[in-house]
Amino acid sequence: MDNKKASATASRPSDREIVITRVFAAPRELVWKAWTDPEHMKRWWGPKDYTCPACKIDLRIGGKYLFCMRGSDGQDIWSTGVYRELVAPERIVCTDSFSDEKGNIVPATHYGMGDEIPLEMLVTVTLVEHGGKTTMTLRHAGLPAGTMSEMADAGWNESFDKLAAQLVGKS
Repeated sequence: MDNKKASATASRPSDREIVITRVFAAPRELVWKAWTDPEHMKRWWGPKDYTCPACKIDLRIGGKYLFCMRGSDGQDIWSTGVYRELVAPERIVCTDSFSDEKGNIVPATHYGMGDEIPLEMLVTVTLVEHGGKTTMTLRHAGLPAGTMSEMADAGWNESFDKLAAQLVGKS
């Protein structure tokens, strides 16, 4: 495997949770910054054909984030959440919901997705450094099994491909 690329594994310990583990060729503090600094987040957030034109982060327990993913077709998809746990630079726990551009939670049907997606899910990111590299584990809990879970898994992995490239200065 090319050292500049991240390695990945994925598993589904339950029908309602995605777990993705990636190893990035970057120190933990840099990966933490990629998750917590809006300018860094804009460079990698969203699947490969998406950009992130807007990103607000109030990084504190009870603080909110508001992200926008823009598809190649010009459609904006907004998401928001509340930070429940922050242990710099090793752990982030936050809620995850679809929203409008003002941060008001909306159902997934607002974006043409199925009504089986809950209004609120939970994302947990852990970062462990070893030898100048960082192992990141993402847990996205609450997703319905089937197509939506598979699409979310693919979207996260494409985002993490962009993150890996950004961390080595390729984007």
